[in-house]
Amino acid sequence: MADFVYGNCFAWRFCSSSSKKLLLFIVPLIVISGFFGPRNSNWVSLSGLQSTRPWLWGYSVSSNSSSSSSSSNDHLDVKLLSTKHADERKTMADSNVVMGVQDKEESLSNDSVLNSSVSPSLPVEAVHAQEPEPQSSHSMNESVDPPMKAREPKVYTNLERLESGLQKARAAIRDARNGNQTTPDHDYVPQGPMYRNANVFHRSYSEMEKQFKVYVYKEGEPPVFHNGPCKSIYSTEGFFINRMEVDKQFRTEDPEKAHVFFLPFSVTMMVRFVYIRDTHDFGPIRRTVIDYVNLVAGRYPYWNRSLGADHFMLSCHDWGPEASLSVPNLQKNSIRALCNANTSERFNPIKDVSFPEINLQTGTIKDMIGGPSPSQRSILAFFAGGVHGPIRPVLLEHWEGKDEDIQVFKYLPKGISYYAMMRKTKFCLCPSGYEVASPRIVEAIYTGCVPVLISDHYTPPFSDVLNWKSFSVEVSVSDIPNLKRILMRISSRQYIRMQRRVVQVRKHFELNYPPKRLDVFHMILHSVWLRRLNVRIQDM
Repeated sequence: MADFVYGNCFAWRFCSSSSKKLLLFIVPLIVISGFFGPRNSNWVSLSGLQSTRPWLWGYSVSSNSSSSSSSSNDHLDVKLLSTKHADERKTMADSNVVMGVQDKEESLSNDSVLNSSVSPSLPVEAVHAQEPEPQSSHSMNESVDPPMKAREPKVYTNLERLESGLQKARAAIRDARNGNQTTPDHDYVPQGPMYRNANVFHRSYSEMEKQFKVYVYKEGEPPVFHNGPCKSIYSTEGFFINRMEVDKQFRTEDPEKAHVFFLPFSVTMMVRFVYIRDTHDFGPIRRTVIDYVNLVAGRYPYWNRSLGADHFMLSCHDWGPEASLSVPNLQKNSIRALCNANTSERFNPIKDVSFPEINLQTGTIKDMIGGPSPSQRSILAFFAGGVHGPIRPVLLEHWEGKDEDIQVFKYLPKGISYYAMMRKTKFCLCPSGYEVASPRIVEAIYTGCVPVLISDHYTPPFSDVLNWKSFSVEVSVSDIPNLKRILMRISSRQYIRMQRRVVQVRKHFELNYPPKRLDVFHMILHSVWLRRLNVRIQDM
């Protein structure tokens, strides 16, 4: 018993002495930790922190636990959620390495901030880039917790700024489509049935003038690059390339400010200097295009960023489409401005641009413009041209020398002027040759003659803006035998309206030195502008 008491007494004395020493160590530690200890320890209830500092955690956390063990588990959940969301952000970043070229056939009404598809005829709402709202630094616990730094505003990239501007342009175009026209214009305001929607065209053109910028790659040496013919049937190709080189309104020297990138090679010059005559071997032309695209893709990030969707080429040569097939993404994604707008050769009117073929024999249109009034045009229809392609033999077979009203010639008799005949004619026949493009369309418009388009696969120039049915006649190849009956059914009153519209739209086909507003140079650019509105490019 005594041993027991002694033992217990010894144990008590030992515990008391130890406890005193332990208390002397723990009490100061508790006091110090109270002043300097961590505020957000795992031992503090997360539910309290979540309610007073919701922005400390970017993710929702359970707030129904108050015990130390539950709080610790909640903190672990936060870490797991953070890891999960970090992985999601990494996955999203990886997915943006391949730029999003949106389906151009989507309706614009389905547009969103990150996924927009735009069609020239149905623009969408602008998505304004919004700065993040600053978080309040005040709370009920401000006297306890240290103040938090204000959230830094997002820094937008050059590409995001460009896309924001395009969104605003889309919204403005849509407002114009709804009849809200607020842009003053003291030069020319499109009006009349020659346009698919005059208000939309006017607003779109105005937006283009305000912000559209083109970067012209500087690589490549003339004559194949940065050069083109200006006195031939392919003159619009050379004219556009040369004018783009010296343009100060739309061209930018800073690629970071560019909406589109121009590949300044001339297919016509490739045929002259690269192609081996009569070999029918496209290999040299293909290799030239491949090498050039690889060159600019290796030196700049822009081709790879968009897979070519914000790049465009331009060609008036029959082999322009063939040259574009050299690089799959050039044919599939890029904007191809072509005179040979042949849908049977994969011309895509949604993505590609049709522009007119103009035969400048003297380098100027001065002697080509103008013609008499409808009352002074005595010939119903006229055509003169050699056998070229499958359509013209059919036309010559049915009408050459068989009717005074339908004057069709393989070769004009000596002493008869081609343009004089056009100025005497009401309807100028424009059959396709081996390719669908024909300079007769522009020649008819220049002389005030209503063009008759005879082709099965042709997309007329600027048809995204112009309503060709209001000032031209479209005849299928199978209806060539019925040509006179078709034209005679057009009343005099209707013909006079069509002829006046031809004169009104002529400004859009004129080739001027220097270019003037709304002429062919600016109409080509406007068509490219519309296609650029069809895609949204994202940062890698």
